[in-house]
Amino acid sequence: MLHLHAQTILTQLPSHRLLALDVMRGLTITAMILVNNPGSWSYMYWPLKHADWHGWTPTDLIFPFFIFIVGMSITLSVNAMRLRGENNVSILRAAVIRTLKLIALGWFLVLFYYNFNDPTFNWFDERLMELRVMGVLQRIGLVYMVALACSLYFKPKQIAATFILLLVTYSALMMYMPYTLPSGEIVKGLWLHGNNLSAWIDHTLLGASHVYYATAQPLSFDPEGLLSTLPAIATALSGVLCGLYLISENNLQRQINRLCGCAVACLVVGYLLSPLIPINKALWTPSYVLLSTGLAMFCYALCSYIIDIRKVKLWSAPFLVFGANAILFFMFAGVLARILIMIPIGEQSLKGFIYTQVLQPYFDNYLASLLFSILFLIVSYMVMYACYKRNIFWKV
Repeated sequence: MLHLHAQTILTQLPSHRLLALDVMRGLTITAMILVNNPGSWSYMYWPLKHADWHGWTPTDLIFPFFIFIVGMSITLSVNAMRLRGENNVSILRAAVIRTLKLIALGWFLVLFYYNFNDPTFNWFDERLMELRVMGVLQRIGLVYMVALACSLYFKPKQIAATFILLLVTYSALMMYMPYTLPSGEIVKGLWLHGNNLSAWIDHTLLGASHVYYATAQPLSFDPEGLLSTLPAIATALSGVLCGLYLISENNLQRQINRLCGCAVACLVVGYLLSPLIPINKALWTPSYVLLSTGLAMFCYALCSYIIDIRKVKLWSAPFLVFGANAILFFMFAGVLARILIMIPIGEQSLKGFIYTQVLQPYFDNYLASLLFSILFLIVSYMVMYACYKRNIFWKV
């Protein structure tokens, strides 16, 4: 039964698709939804949590993996559009529109909430007037637009130079540009929570009411902040370069070998930098870029080895369903998660009821929290498979 189900999914995939990339995208978005929807934020196994500040966990790799995949996809899609005769202006125009849509979708998820249990809740004041400006989809949109423009107008060596320039510029600004704290003290070169140049820019330009860490001291900031978007663009450009290499190299084994070699080089350089520039996701530091890029290349190489060389494909079918509709999956999960929180069941939400009354009595707190995430994924899979089966693919 499961064998036939998986085979049906794989045979429906268009022949021109790069299966390893679609599967890696599916693995990444599945992991993202898994860690974003625990039964309780207080009970999560350590691999499913972000590092407290410096350092990293498997969860800290999810977003840069997705950005890296965006870069690879840009190369493949631009190549296909050029073969169809589309010029750079029309491609860039479509990219701008897509970026605006992604930003709008990110804002929609922020605004899609109402607290029915609180009679004093004011949606206009507490949601609209305190709209979080940046976010996951907003960053993806901005990174996508800049990386695509680089892909259109720069040669590979220029893209590589831009990658390095972004990391060097960001590092230099963070280490040497002074900024003034609310206390009046002038400081520079800090990588502290709520006390660094990136936080100062978010605090000054966006304001405490419009960022994720609104109460951080001495400066409020956003983990998808303005300045830290620069190295995130570098992550996407590494994906663009990887895509360009895949197009130019037809030998699969050579692809895998060289990607693994580049991965090792990135990991070594990233760790050598880490005593000076700490590995930090919220600041998207250059050492973090190199670490996550190296691991992303290794992950793609592993997927390609298993799927394209060893021809072991059936396991990948569920991830293909999620990966083929990644943005729709992200939006569906975001809306469903908010609905579960908004629907009141007595003094708690529907989500709280499922966790405390259905799962917690039979499992320990951590396992119950994880099982909630898995049930959330199962429901999501049913919806995404229904879309996949009917050829419903949402292209923003």
